[in-house]
Amino acid sequence: MNKNLLYIANIRLPTEKAHGVQIMNMCASFVANGIQVELVVPRRFNKIKEDPFAYYGIPRTFTVRRMPVLDLTMLGAIGFWVEAVSFSFFAFMYSLGKRGWTLYTRDEVTAYLFSLSGRRIFWETHTQSHNRMTGKTLRRVAGIITLTQASKDYYTKEFGVAAEKIFVAADGVDIRAFSASQTKEEARKQLDLPQDKKIVAYIGKYRTMGAAKGVDEIVEAVARVRRDISDAAVMIVGLNKDEVAELASVCDAKGIPPAERILHTHVPLAKIPLYLRACDVVVMNYPNTPHYARFMSPLKLFEYMASGVPIVTTDLPSIREVLDESTAIFVGPDDANDLARGISSALMHPERAHALASAAQVKVKAYDWKNRAAQIAGFVA
Repeated sequence: MNKNLLYIANIRLPTEKAHGVQIMNMCASFVANGIQVELVVPRRFNKIKEDPFAYYGIPRTFTVRRMPVLDLTMLGAIGFWVEAVSFSFFAFMYSLGKRGWTLYTRDEVTAYLFSLSGRRIFWETHTQSHNRMTGKTLRRVAGIITLTQASKDYYTKEFGVAAEKIFVAADGVDIRAFSASQTKEEARKQLDLPQDKKIVAYIGKYRTMGAAKGVDEIVEAVARVRRDISDAAVMIVGLNKDEVAELASVCDAKGIPPAERILHTHVPLAKIPLYLRACDVVVMNYPNTPHYARFMSPLKLFEYMASGVPIVTTDLPSIREVLDESTAIFVGPDDANDLARGISSALMHPERAHALASAAQVKVKAYDWKNRAAQIAGFVA
């Protein structure tokens, strides 16, 4: 790979969504591997006014360029396409002054439109796409980066893409963010969390694109756990403000009183390691849908691993590409009873649970952002 990379990202920056974390960390990690980076984003309306580097806690080692755009996303699908095409046009015009630079994007529209010009561009895909433009994009781009082997298999089988054109790179984590040495008790004191509870936590959004992520089932499972472990409490961190009352109603319906639940809205990224350190068990309860089972590589997976806290997770192929029985407790998807069993097992057998957590903490070192950037740089060389 040459030593210059233009990362073209059609995102609102900063954003509270996970893709902002991933993109900013990847840009910084490419730089850490000796590559000059410019991140090209649209100039969109944004309620978050904070500087992106401060917002994400990323060193100011690369440049962010903002392109003019027709920001009509509030109009729905048509507005999205207008915004995407206008951004791609201005980003393309800017890229003409970057001849010889490696072009990289996570956006299918950008990848397709750039490829029409004959420019070599690499596409990192995070979703299951299956439309006419997808097939053309896959054929035209210089290379494809997927998050899972299942995703790679999908594109080779469904679209006939040559296997050597696709590189698999799971998501990652900033290991340094989890290097602090606070004990669970110290973390709880700092966050004003109860010391006398066994905290079962989920860190993340209640829904993504309007679709459920299994949070209601986590509440139901903890309610069942409390029948035998009365000091168990549930903590959900990362809710939108309008979701707190809704989830509180779910807790009420399941019999979890206010004293046994902690419902937080979005917290600064720098505090996530502290919240995780305060927990007894962390849960991923993804539903068994094609996206979650085959294509996702959630950031929280690697954050959970880095935290050193026991993990209970639904048994999905995408998760199995990273974790196994030596690093986590697996439960059946879409099954609150089995989820309760897994949580109870972690709480009732803490020595075994912490042995799994320690093994996960060792394994996650291979998923540091810098390692991921180095592997991708080698692929696009």
